Amino acid sequence: MHRVLIVVTLVLFGALTAVALYQHGFWGILAPHFQSTGAGQVFADLVIALVLVLTWLWRDARATGRNPWPWVVATLMLGSFGPLVYLLTRKSLNDKT
Repeated sequence: MHRVLIVVTLVLFGALTAVALYQHGFWGILAPHFQSTGAGQVFADLVIALVLVLTWLWRDARATGRNPWPWVVATLMLGSFGPLVYLLTRKSLNDKT
């Protein structure tokens, strides 16, 4: 069930991202975050949240024997797509292998 939610999130967020990129381009998505303090606050909040996610992701990857660096790079380059794909490819601690 969790994987289904992650896939649905990835598909919907991916579609939203594709439309935004098509309509505004990469810089068109980022530029508004630097035009007001309110928008800057939202951007700062996103950065803080992703740093917290990366902290968890780093520890989880190390604990499960995975290399955290590809996921860190993916998150820095692609934002939330990195952690979402990490979660999608992560084996549950309850999985028996």
